[in-house]
Amino acid sequence: MSGDDDKVNFDETKEKKKLGDILISTGVLSEDQLQRALEYQARESGLIGEILVKLGYVKERDIVQALTVQYGFPYLPLENYELKKQIVTIVPENVARQYSIVPLDIMGDILSVAMSNPLNTKAIEDIEMITKKKIQVFISTVTAIQDALNKLYE
Repeated sequence: MSGDDDKVNFDETKEKKKLGDILISTGVLSEDQLQRALEYQARESGLIGEILVKLGYVKERDIVQALTVQYGFPYLPLENYELKKQIVTIVPENVARQYSIVPLDIMGDILSVAMSNPLNTKAIEDIEMITKKKIQVFISTVTAIQDALNKLYE
């Protein structure tokens, strides 16, 4: 057994706490609401966070904050962030919109981006390939991402 096996086990235990459990422990969601959302998910499919928002049980910001607890991505409220128009040349609009990624800043070989779904590894890999940069991910709400994309690519 190599040390990598230990790392995998550590990561699994680190990510064991589910989104619903985090929302319940912070008091934004009840067990009953989570159960109804899970039943809805079984019927309709979709991401549990999006379903909880759609059903009106939580706000987008609650989901984002729970994801920061669950996976450790830093939260960036884009409403307060000054977007740099010159950065749009590095990520084509169709790619940014397809993956809901807002390019924020470049420092050396690192491109900082905001995403609503930071677990989308395909998006991150594609952006790295297109830009030839390493990606640093921040998380933000779906609405804030859409608003920022509309401002950047108007």
